[in-house]
Amino acid sequence: MTTTDVHPLRALLPDGRVIDDADVLEAHRRDRATFCPAGAPAVLVRPRSTEEVATALAWAHEHRVPVVPQGARSGLSGAANATDGCVLLSLEKMDRVLEIDAEEQLAVVQPGVVNGVLATAVAEHGLFYPPDPGSRSISTIGGNVATNAGGMCCVKYGVTGDFVRGLEVVLADGRILRTGRRTAKGVAGYDLTHLVVGSEGTLGVVTEVTVALRPAAAQPLTAVAFFPTVGDACRTVAGYLGEGYRPSVLEFMDSPTVAAVQRIADLGFPEGMAAMLIVQSDRGEAAPADLAAFERVARGFAASDVVVADDPAEGELLMRARRLVGDAHEKLGRALLIDDVCVPRKHLVELVDGLHRIAGEHGVEVLCAGHAGDGNMHPVVAFDESDAEEAVRAQRAFDAIMALGLELGGTITGEHGVGHLKKHWLGRELDPAALWAQREIKRALDPRGILNPERVLPEG
Repeated sequence: MTTTDVHPLRALLPDGRVIDDADVLEAHRRDRATFCPAGAPAVLVRPRSTEEVATALAWAHEHRVPVVPQGARSGLSGAANATDGCVLLSLEKMDRVLEIDAEEQLAVVQPGVVNGVLATAVAEHGLFYPPDPGSRSISTIGGNVATNAGGMCCVKYGVTGDFVRGLEVVLADGRILRTGRRTAKGVAGYDLTHLVVGSEGTLGVVTEVTVALRPAAAQPLTAVAFFPTVGDACRTVAGYLGEGYRPSVLEFMDSPTVAAVQRIADLGFPEGMAAMLIVQSDRGEAAPADLAAFERVARGFAASDVVVADDPAEGELLMRARRLVGDAHEKLGRALLIDDVCVPRKHLVELVDGLHRIAGEHGVEVLCAGHAGDGNMHPVVAFDESDAEEAVRAQRAFDAIMALGLELGGTITGEHGVGHLKKHWLGRELDPAALWAQREIKRALDPRGILNPERVLPEG
């Protein structure tokens, strides 16, 4: 079928839902990942209700047409990239906050609600939605559920899946499934909710999410420490958390990352450091003591300087450095391969030191920032994509980083997902029985293989 044909879904869905304009399809073909193929979609569907999603999936199931669910396309693993002839199913128009229940401390939202919008909405009720991916101003709750996204607050509060109580999911054949509960506790039956969380659109399409909320936290206080070696910074992380402290934020930036940020915003950080840590405590009256303890531990591990903010506003200025990392990477003017390995905190030193070795071995630049408090680091390989040989070296460096993460007892992805980018690595991480079980689950819920095909699970 060409884009000039009348697509059959036009007869099944309301006007304006089915789009085949070539320019629109081109703009929606891919997410933000590199080294991931993107095919030519047949059509883009923008449903506004669960019933419309069910209609589209029932048709696709009957005719064996692949369907690629999409949110804001802010992902970094190629999971939202089109395949040839597919239906792109965009949930961006399903963007309503359906309910905020202050008494039960929960919210019910459609998948197209932007993370930051939900956080603002619940804050007006004195509540707090902790998961805060770096893309929170653009990424959607549906996309966060698809990858089980984390963020800077997950060291204390956990990731998206820790707050998902229940889901409404449209299965591959169009049937509508409700999972989970609204109650704080519940163990009836298999945990289908958390089977779907992190499944990247391969098991069903999420059309409604019930999330738990918390009472609003106190305004955090912030400290920044600078170190002469990355090892000193990493040992500070283990030492501080080992004393029992649980900051709301504990972030790492190496010197190339700090330099990249300084190029777009001069924040007055000292030159000559190898790494910095940013820590926050939101424990109200206990926060100053938490930061004093952090300063003590950091200086004990050779921190060259520690800056403790006197008030939340000053702290936000310090946090700005971490929030600008993504923008700073984009301003490098180079192609990027963004990794997402997570290792036990005791192996952070070996991971970050290993990045320097890998960069030298492959002749590429590697920058690193990440969520040091939970061992989830985001090494970035920056390279010239017009240089074919350098692009090959970049891919090899990327693979070497993932191999190192596994060698250190970690995982190939802490929050970005597997998608297309890392699916051949999943077989390295999982044992044969686990891989078999995942394939059988996929086959049971999507017997015709139409949902986000060629994603997550390696061939075999």
